[in-house]
Amino acid sequence: MKAMILAAGKGTRVRPITYTIPKPLIPILQKPVMEFLVDLLRRHGFKEIMVNVSHLADEIENYFRDGQRFGVEISYSFEGSIEDGQLIGKALGSAGGMKKIQDFNPFFDDTFVVLCGDALIDLDLSEAVKWHKQKGAIATVVMKSVPKDEVSSYGVVVTDEMDRIRAFQEKPSVEEALSTSINTGIYIFEPEIFDYIPSGCEYDIGSQLFPHLVEIGAPFYGITMDFQWVDIGKVPDYWRAIRSVLLGEVKNVPIPGREVAPGIYTGLNVAVNWDKVHIEGPVYIGGMTRIEDGATIIGPTMIGPSCSICSNSYVSNSVIFEYSRLGRGVRLVDKLVFGRYCVDKLGASIDVQAAALDWLITDARQAVGDPPEEHQAIADILSTS
Repeated sequence: MKAMILAAGKGTRVRPITYTIPKPLIPILQKPVMEFLVDLLRRHGFKEIMVNVSHLADEIENYFRDGQRFGVEISYSFEGSIEDGQLIGKALGSAGGMKKIQDFNPFFDDTFVVLCGDALIDLDLSEAVKWHKQKGAIATVVMKSVPKDEVSSYGVVVTDEMDRIRAFQEKPSVEEALSTSINTGIYIFEPEIFDYIPSGCEYDIGSQLFPHLVEIGAPFYGITMDFQWVDIGKVPDYWRAIRSVLLGEVKNVPIPGREVAPGIYTGLNVAVNWDKVHIEGPVYIGGMTRIEDGATIIGPTMIGPSCSICSNSYVSNSVIFEYSRLGRGVRLVDKLVFGRYCVDKLGASIDVQAAALDWLITDARQAVGDPPEEHQAIADILSTS
């Protein structure tokens, strides 16, 4: 069976991470989110996968290549151009990307699945496809029910008593919401869907194709299923995803490494004097990371590989990417550290280099001296009061 993963977006809402990492490669405890999707597709018999790419396309292609090591076949459709020898991404929209592939050479010749490349899901795809075929649908949206007070964060789908989709509401207020079923970005299509997608232009599934299907009365259905769905469309979502995995709330996403103490997991060759630090799980510490004496780490916290947490530092409820060095005495609470950026859990970021605070957070591969004593009073500037 065939499937498509949508991976061409710029991921602007997950910046600064997506400045250098395409959203499908954002790691969930060292494993890219798109790899979980490939695993899911393979388990349900989807062995031929097409991926549309644009922003940082070569990063995605270099990681997954032809899919052989993942037990599937993968090919790519680049959206953009080459200017002065550089790839310049220009996405065609989710539906436009599908149409480009089909126009090149008809690939989707039977029922196929389309997944957004930025979510952790644990879904019985086989059951969803079976339901879609029983309905005789040309298109099906897999939905999930959320509490009423959360509907304003999602695209809401309105169906009738026969499960036929009648309307969409984009992030309605709680009072205006006509349903608690949300669009998860998981779709099932028949090849006839391409009759409704124009060629050679930008065209979106959610905002253009789906409203058109409703307007013409096409056999367009929605199925609400009970499954785990962790979206990482924004920095706060990514934050919650890491927390959920560390707390054991996401199935089929084990914490890597080995458990050296209850709730404390490490990669290879972590340098730490366990009797001279204070660590409360759940915590993951990547391989070749050094934790100096006097450091305190409170979970849920993820520290990537090859990091350096200097003496008397305090880290709580935070996510620290690889090759990060936290200076002596730094206090980091409710933060995400990515390169030269420090981001709070609402998505607001500080460029520590531009703010002349790079002695607090720097690249672990760079030799640095201790900060001046008078700067120690600033060391908790990154903490939350």
